[in-house]
Amino acid sequence: MTEVSKKFSITVPDQIFELLAQWADEQGRPTANLAAYLVESGLRAAIDKEEFQPQSKDKQINKDSR
Repeated sequence: MTEVSKKFSITVPDQIFELLAQWADEQGRPTANLAAYLVESGLRAAIDKEEFQPQSKDKQINKDSR
């Protein structure tokens, strides 16, 4: 089965959005792309620190998808 990326919306305070947009602009990438990277990075960190453990092996983050 082919893996498909999912979309979802979040609401952040104006100040957070402005900082995120500035950072994304400095990197020459879309704000949504940077936000997705930060979510993935935070999830990886939580798993590495054992703050969160996926319930099944097939739900773990593929290290090759970085």
